[in-house]
Amino acid sequence: MMGEVLLAMATAFWLGILTSISPCPLATNIAAISFISRRVENPRQVFSAGLLYTLGRALTYLVLGALLVSSLISAPYVSYWLQKYMNKLLGPILILVGMVLLGLIQLSTSGIGISENMQRWLGARGVWGAGLLGILFALSFCPTSAALFFGSLIPLAVKYNSVVLLPSVCGIGTGLPVFAFAIFIALGARSVGKAFERITQFERWARRITGIIFIGVGVYFTLTYIFGVF
Repeated sequence: MMGEVLLAMATAFWLGILTSISPCPLATNIAAISFISRRVENPRQVFSAGLLYTLGRALTYLVLGALLVSSLISAPYVSYWLQKYMNKLLGPILILVGMVLLGLIQLSTSGIGISENMQRWLGARGVWGAGLLGILFALSFCPTSAALFFGSLIPLAVKYNSVVLLPSVCGIGTGLPVFAFAIFIALGARSVGKAFERITQFERWARRITGIIFIGVGVYFTLTYIFGVF
């Protein structure tokens, strides 16, 4: 049982990292921190702004995940139904998420927009506005991040009745790459460019490998729990 929990935690952490380094969220995060850094006076404040922005994002994923999971497992009928059929649902869900990660299924790229005036107002708040900006951008789900969060993390947390642990681990995972970029920005733009290029290359392969693994596990779950092959 402990091994399963540790595996679930590792999966949640990886989903958080993959969510953060996906092209749309990664570009948004770098743009947000760069926008904030132009309005602060020294690298230490850039570092602080990046930390608060990261905490805002991580806290948002934690709260949102905890609310969704607790809502699903608190209702007796829904909880019983999920416990009974979750393994059967996970197979098709993982296959669909894997296909999204591999680009076999194209979703709309539109998300929750944040007006330029709102970004400017929060940016003008300096370091403390960074936390609010992190919360708002965390809610601006792109197709990949939405598939990873709603299609993978939430079912995983429901399966293990994890209201806080798995969403918090995922939130930490989403925050670490962003915080690293805040450090790069504090050190200089050249470091950001090199890091962005390398992480983009890493993300491309990581997303494909994760997609293949998800489809493989989804096929196994489908054959095992739906068709009873294994």
